[in-house]
Amino acid sequence: MKLSRGERWFTGVNYALLGLAALATLYPFVYVFSASISDPLQVVSGNVLLLPKQLTFAAYEKVLSEQGIWIAYANTLYYTVTGTLASLLLTICGAYPLSKKRLAGGSIISFVIAFTMWVNMSGPAGMIPFYLNMRELGLLNTREGIVIGFAITTFYVFLMRTFFANVPEALEEAAKVDGASDLAILWRIYLPLSVPAMATLGLFYAVSRWNGYFWSMVLLTDADKVPLQVLLKKMVVEMNVNEMMDTVDQAANYAQETIIYATIVVSILPMVAVYPYIQKFFVKGIIVGSIKE
Repeated sequence: MKLSRGERWFTGVNYALLGLAALATLYPFVYVFSASISDPLQVVSGNVLLLPKQLTFAAYEKVLSEQGIWIAYANTLYYTVTGTLASLLLTICGAYPLSKKRLAGGSIISFVIAFTMWVNMSGPAGMIPFYLNMRELGLLNTREGIVIGFAITTFYVFLMRTFFANVPEALEEAAKVDGASDLAILWRIYLPLSVPAMATLGLFYAVSRWNGYFWSMVLLTDADKVPLQVLLKKMVVEMNVNEMMDTVDQAANYAQETIIYATIVVSILPMVAVYPYIQKFFVKGIIVGSIKE
C-alpha cells in the first residue's frame, strides 16, 4: 500500500526519534564498557567519550582475581534465583484463588491485599516498622530474610490474577468432570497456559532481585552474605572518600575507577544474556495479563 507524503514524513520522524532514543539508551553501556578497558588516566582525564583509549584489561584481571567479588557474585545469583522462584510460587498461590468467583470473601481479601499497595511498609514511611518486624521474626543478617522478606509484589499478584481469570472456564469444568482437583487443574491447565505471564513476572522479579541493594545493605552485616550491588556501592563510596581525604595514592584512585566500571559490566552480563530469550514472552505476557474481558 502506497503511503502518502504526510505518512512518509510521519514515519521518517518516528524512525529518527526512535533512533535518537536508542542511541541515548545505548551510550551509557558503551561508555562504561569502553572506560573499563581503557587506561585509567585517560578515563579520569575525560578523553574516553565513546571508544576506548590505550586498551588494557587490567581492570578485569583485578576484578576476576578478587575472591570477595566472586563471593558477592554467588550471593547475588543465589538471591536472584531462589528469590525469583519463591516470588513466582507465592504470587501464583495468591493469584489463583483470587481469580475464582467462588472464593468466599474474595472481595475483602483482594481489598486487604490491595491496601498494602498504598501502605508500603518497605518504603520511606515504613522503614523502621519493617526493620523492627524483620528483627522480631529473626530474619536480620540471614539469607532467608532477603529471599522471603521481599517475595511478593502486590501489583504482580493482581496481574497474575487477571491472567488466570481470562482462562476459559470450560477448560476447568472439563477437568472437574474428569475428577481433577484444584491443584491438578492449576498444574496441568493454568500453569502451561501462563508461561508468557510467568516469564514476564519472572523477569521483573529477577531484575528487581539482581539490582536490589538498599535492604541487603541494611539487613545484612556479614561480608560473606552481601550481594554484588552492595559491594559495588561500597567500592564507589570508598573511592569518593579516598579522593576527598586524599589519603591514598592518586594513581590507585584512578585504577579503582576503571575497576568499578569493570565490575558494573560483569554485574550486568547475566541480565543482558537472559533478556533476549525472555523478550518473546514479554509483550504477550503484559498485554494478555492486563486485559480483563
